[in-house]
Amino acid sequence: MNIDQLFINGVSQRMARYPNYDPAKKAEPYQGYSADAFSKERAAHWKNPAGGYIHAMHRASWGGYHYRITGKDESGEVTYEGGWQNNRQMGMHKDYRMVENIFEELDAAGEWFHDASSSTLYYQPAADVNLDTAKVEVVRLRHLIEINGSEANPVHHMTFQGFTVRHAARTFMDSKEPLLRSDWTIYRGGAILLTGTEQIQILDTEFDQVGGNAVFASNYNRDVLVQGCHIHDTGASGVCFVGDPDAVRDPLFEYGQTNDLSKIDRTVGPKTNNYPADCVVDDCLIHGIGRVERQPAGVQISMAQDITVRDCSIYDTARAGINVSEGTWGGHLIQRCDVFDTVLETHDHGSFNSWGRDRYWRRDSLTTSQKAVDEDPQLPFLDAMKTTVIRDSRWRCDHGWDIDLDDGSSNYDIYNNLLLNKGLKLREGFRRHAYNNVMPVGWFHPHVWFQGSNDRVYSNIFSNRHSPARMSRPYTRGETMVDRNFFATTNPEVLDFSKRLGWDANSLLGDPMYVDPENGDFRVKEGSPALKVGFENFPMDQFGVKKPSLKAIARTPEIPDLKTSENKPTRKQPPLVEKVSTAWQGALLQDLQEEDFSAYGASKEEGGVALEKVTADFAAAKAGLLKGDLIQAVNGKSVANIKQFLRAVQGSGDEPLKLTILRNQKPMELSIQPSTTVVIESAQSSVGFKKLVPPAASTHKITTNRQTSNEPLATLTDGKLAANYGPVFANGINDGKYKMDLGAVKPVTAISSWSFRQSKNRSAQKLTIFASDSEQDPGWNLDKMTPIGTIDTGVVDENYTAASLRAVNNKTLGHFRWILWSVSPVSDQGGGENTTFQELAVELANPTVGSFPKPANNED
Repeated sequence: MNIDQLFINGVSQRMARYPNYDPAKKAEPYQGYSADAFSKERAAHWKNPAGGYIHAMHRASWGGYHYRITGKDESGEVTYEGGWQNNRQMGMHKDYRMVENIFEELDAAGEWFHDASSSTLYYQPAADVNLDTAKVEVVRLRHLIEINGSEANPVHHMTFQGFTVRHAARTFMDSKEPLLRSDWTIYRGGAILLTGTEQIQILDTEFDQVGGNAVFASNYNRDVLVQGCHIHDTGASGVCFVGDPDAVRDPLFEYGQTNDLSKIDRTVGPKTNNYPADCVVDDCLIHGIGRVERQPAGVQISMAQDITVRDCSIYDTARAGINVSEGTWGGHLIQRCDVFDTVLETHDHGSFNSWGRDRYWRRDSLTTSQKAVDEDPQLPFLDAMKTTVIRDSRWRCDHGWDIDLDDGSSNYDIYNNLLLNKGLKLREGFRRHAYNNVMPVGWFHPHVWFQGSNDRVYSNIFSNRHSPARMSRPYTRGETMVDRNFFATTNPEVLDFSKRLGWDANSLLGDPMYVDPENGDFRVKEGSPALKVGFENFPMDQFGVKKPSLKAIARTPEIPDLKTSENKPTRKQPPLVEKVSTAWQGALLQDLQEEDFSAYGASKEEGGVALEKVTADFAAAKAGLLKGDLIQAVNGKSVANIKQFLRAVQGSGDEPLKLTILRNQKPMELSIQPSTTVVIESAQSSVGFKKLVPPAASTHKITTNRQTSNEPLATLTDGKLAANYGPVFANGINDGKYKMDLGAVKPVTAISSWSFRQSKNRSAQKLTIFASDSEQDPGWNLDKMTPIGTIDTGVVDENYTAASLRAVNNKTLGHFRWILWSVSPVSDQGGGENTTFQELAVELANPTVGSFPKPANNED
């Protein structure tokens, strides 16, 4: 007999596992993980691990994987099968791993192991368990109730009321079916499985510690009602509504698959009726979701229509509270729900989470889908044919966004919601209307929008400025509008920031005058300035389950303290300062910040360097790099940030480089032949340089964007290396710029700088070089100049440091008149100390020397 679960006195016990379960680690994967969970060294102590299980998080924590151990090979390595539980196949996380059902790991109270070969059950009881009197139960069945009909011959008008459904078997090794292009695979089953039904009611029923899904409505189901139920401690999801992929027009299943948009079926809606519709989950308490699997939800909706979830309390979930896998076919209503303590073990999701990878959507959506929708604006609504409404609900997610509409999610109305933590995220999609929502400590997160999306975000209360990702130009085409919002701050830079996107011209700042924020009443008082932007109060006491017996035991979310929340690390936003870009081979690079990891589809552990701009005719463009690419490795070595990237490329000289990049969330490799190299040299004295000897004095004029102190600017071209501060920017200036006028456009072969170690660190150089061939002074707008390269010398022990960006192979850097050094502080002392430069110089070529084409400022 095979035993899947063991219950002692009605409580689930744990298979022998490593590392041991720690209930205090509620928000850690598996409540205990270890990178060596099934290492060769660990497995050396296992006599026969066959039948054990490996549980591992996805590499980017987008769910989990499960494997059945088959044994060990001749070298002692563990062998296993499985890993089909995630639809974004990227491999296991290197650290977040756990094994169970291993006899040698039976070492903690409450653990057990069943040896089927000898029919022996081993159990280490907790101190309060008396095995002489304990009730011992084992589990075998995955489904406890099945109702099977069809559209032609449905089972109808049945009511189940007052049942307790408990102790169904786990199903994690059967979660194999991909749900279109969502991140999920699923097992089409549950403790109660409904197929081909009409007017089925499941009322006032408790689902207690079932190993998989609690209720699963598969394919044709109409008017299913799940009401007044208590669903808790499930291995997978609470209630699932999942239709038939054959009802979908042009279905795709793996994330990397794409449709030819010129050939897709453009008929609106489903092909058949084989999907759930007009079903309701009402007045339920759902918690403890995903005790085994890491791809669960309190309520899961996929390939369904007109599903209502109302008056439900959903919390303590490994992943999302409510998940909508795609736009097929919309019309859902989420109303008066209380959803919190979600995304406890995964990453990059929300308490409400959705995707919209429908017929119109491709990974290259900002180019291919944008063009197709411009030609046919109805394309996004072929599948998302009905508007989904999220209203009158309370949300809190401490490990993601409160509401997260991801890839392609379209046709939503979101209003009268209280978002208690990070706020609202809208990634690319069409026609999302978000209005009259309150975010006391959160804000708006627009990611990677389409132009002409016709999204409308208005009459909301935000605590702070927006946090866009991969969005830097105005988004106002068509009916697109972000305006008439209220920001609970007096910082004028918040509205200045919005102007970059063409937003919030009529928005206001100030105190919203909440009624009773300490007790969660975020209505505003009479006379609140928030009323001037069209905000209207909505009830703050109707969230969650209403049934008295369930409401009495239901938890509610923590209410944020407005007085302290702004000082918490999770509430911090990047400062409102100009981003310092890194230039390399004619491209501008950026480090990823909080929002960017999600926008690029990268984990924080892996990171990468994002290409913000690629200038035509330079090495980066010639190698095929594009704006929006993410460089994650150089010559096989991971680069998580700019610092690691510069270290990798500055040490490579002029040798070709192999780059591993992520483009539209797809890994690929490119080779690049650098056209420039960086030379760094240090010396103890001003005459000690061998490679980068200071030049003779020049008459080229130097100007700066901010006032400098100490020495005159003319000392930067006098051919002398002094031992002083030079013309230095004051402490705290993080956007200082020196600009040299060559007098005419000339062929430039090298751009160099020398600095002195005035005080401890100030000979270090951290700068980005730009240039322009304009006859007129381009001013200080870097967007009008060509990025040439970035230099970061790091701290040098000797007195003088020289750094030079040089062309390779007897070519030039280009033909320019204006050379600009954009410098950054090199220490944290005194608010940020700047480099004490002594000399700036430009080397010129003879007109006959080979050069790159005259630079263009257009982007690829």
